[in-house]
Amino acid sequence: MQQRKVIIDCDPGIDDTLALMLAVQAPELDIVGITVVCGNVPVELGVENTLRCLERCERLDIPVYQGAASPLKRTFVSAQDTHGMDGLGETYFSRTSEKTVETQDAATFLAETFAKPTDISIIALGPLTNIAQALQKNPQLGEHLQRFVSMGGTYKSHGNCSPVAEYNYWCDPDAAACVYEQLSCMIEMIGLDVTREIVFTPTLIEYCKRINPEIGQYLQAITRFYVDFHWQQEHILGCVINDPLAVAYFIDPTICTGFKSFTAVETTSISMGQTLVDRYDFWQKPANSKILTKVDTYSFFGKFLAVILHAQEELIQTDLKNLR
Repeated sequence: MQQRKVIIDCDPGIDDTLALMLAVQAPELDIVGITVVCGNVPVELGVENTLRCLERCERLDIPVYQGAASPLKRTFVSAQDTHGMDGLGETYFSRTSEKTVETQDAATFLAETFAKPTDISIIALGPLTNIAQALQKNPQLGEHLQRFVSMGGTYKSHGNCSPVAEYNYWCDPDAAACVYEQLSCMIEMIGLDVTREIVFTPTLIEYCKRINPEIGQYLQAITRFYVDFHWQQEHILGCVINDPLAVAYFIDPTICTGFKSFTAVETTSISMGQTLVDRYDFWQKPANSKILTKVDTYSFFGKFLAVILHAQEELIQTDLKNLR
């Protein structure tokens, strides 16, 4: 199997941590580096959670780069009400390794990595501040990467921090607008239309404990706060795990389907962070994005659970059909 090289840009966060658990253990991926941005939690806490995850997954070989501590223009608003003050459901797990971040900052690392054509892709799981800053340093960044997958935005589904906006793009709308305007490569948008279909239910959490008790207990611990939040806010029994879908889709693009379109991001007013998807070509501009609208939830959970539980995917797929 030929591994695909990728950089993960993230803001851990509960679902980012789940996505990292998938990415760093998936045999299809070669993680070149992890860049951390402010978002779900302040950037320093995001770095600490990244290092915790790498220690747990025994992947301390992967370099970590600290990025932006604030959005390009607006005041930073974290999502600690959703993820807990520690970003991991207020579990406050410790770590024993002495691993630290690289001396180079995230934007410089990204700009220099893509200074010339590469076989490396980016999966962006948080606000796009690091990517926008890297574009300011290297406007050709988008021309020199293989694929760019972004967990963010929404097409027809309602927002999760305003009536129309998804958190990552709402947190730094100016960065999102910059990336959609200037990246000059197709942005594969994993938005709320598909991530809302990925609900980590109490049944699935209990199943994880049966398949791998140690990992299952950990998953239950870090998602309990997230489950409570989803019940209070949307009366969902379970939690929507947005970011792992972006990683799974990168590995297997058949998991999601959609259409190509020109997309812009609103930066001001009550619609700040909204993704304006020109589905019917009113603006007659070349498509800059692929908007994913449908997802195969069985294929996703089969891949995701098999990797993080160290189980056979065929077994997981069979069990999932019995569980539902």
